[in-house]
Amino acid sequence: MIKFLDIKAINDSFEPDLSQAITRVLDSGWYLLGNEVKAFEHEYANFIGTKHCIGVANGLDALRLILKAYIELGIMQEGDEIIVPANTYIATILAITDNRLVPVLVEPDIGTYNLNPCLIEEKITKRTKAIMLVHLYGRNALHPEIQRLVDKYNFKLIEDNAQAQGCFYGDKRTGSLGDAAGHSFYPGKNLGALGDAGAVTTNDDKLAEVIRALGNYGSQKKYINDYQGLNSRLDEIQAAVLSVKLKRLDNDNLRRRKIAQYYCENIKHPDIVLPIINDQSSVVDNKSNVWHVFTIRHTNRNNLQSYLTDKEVQTLIHYPIPPHKQKAYKDLNNLSYPITEQIHKEILSLPISPVMNDSEVERVVQIINKFQISFI
Repeated sequence: MIKFLDIKAINDSFEPDLSQAITRVLDSGWYLLGNEVKAFEHEYANFIGTKHCIGVANGLDALRLILKAYIELGIMQEGDEIIVPANTYIATILAITDNRLVPVLVEPDIGTYNLNPCLIEEKITKRTKAIMLVHLYGRNALHPEIQRLVDKYNFKLIEDNAQAQGCFYGDKRTGSLGDAAGHSFYPGKNLGALGDAGAVTTNDDKLAEVIRALGNYGSQKKYINDYQGLNSRLDEIQAAVLSVKLKRLDNDNLRRRKIAQYYCENIKHPDIVLPIINDQSSVVDNKSNVWHVFTIRHTNRNNLQSYLTDKEVQTLIHYPIPPHKQKAYKDLNNLSYPITEQIHKEILSLPISPVMNDSEVERVVQIINKFQISFI
């Protein structure tokens, strides 16, 4: 079986450093808000290229806290609108509605699956306060037209960087491009913890101060609560694990790009849509995508997935139901976003990870290329 993502093998590849880091925390007797968190926050801020990193409990909370802090600072208020991709994981939308803000969904570019810059301006109203970018599947989503709109209307630019740790836009990493960014370290991410974990990065001193307090019950000093906050803190064990893994992240992303290049060059099935590549000499050299997942499209996606399962190749669907069609958002169910809906019907994610060997990658390609012969 070629696993979609062998998390155990990934974690095993960091031994004995992971076990030593965990033991160090256990032996310290200090498990929250200690030196391991401070060290990781410093390391990750330097890695991303921001002044501040605030460790939080998960990626959803990272986005929730950014918006909650803007409300506390008087920059946003209930009913304000946030431009957001229609094609995203539901957590992006949940962070907005949880703060009683209004998500304004915009269709993606069918080539990149990211927010279509050309469709944003027509959705702007007097209540628009921010654009929330999602670097979906590990691909940079910022575009000069989006930056022009942010500058023109003085919007906040918030990044959902849950899937793109280590990705670049020009000479800057995603997570440092806007006013603030939310990061997820869910175990399956390119930089994954051993459980839920997340962070916010920003260069805004006041925003960072408020977010840090909000994630600690609204308190900057124990038992003194300035805000109605949350309990959302990165723990010492997860911080120690992330510090170990961060050192290898760029190399692990390079391995992902090499696998992606092989897929792009060798999957030859006429009915499979491969990711569109930017004008670069090679996928390997293009650091604007860290290939959190490698997605293909096929109009008969379910049959293709069944075929691959029969051939012992695990795949996943990112994602089968778009947010506006979820029961959780019944008020949006009657809306039509045809490009988003097409993507969710056709998308399929292939195995890709730093621990995949060349023979596994080649086997995936061979099996896919025979799909037409076997099934059609």
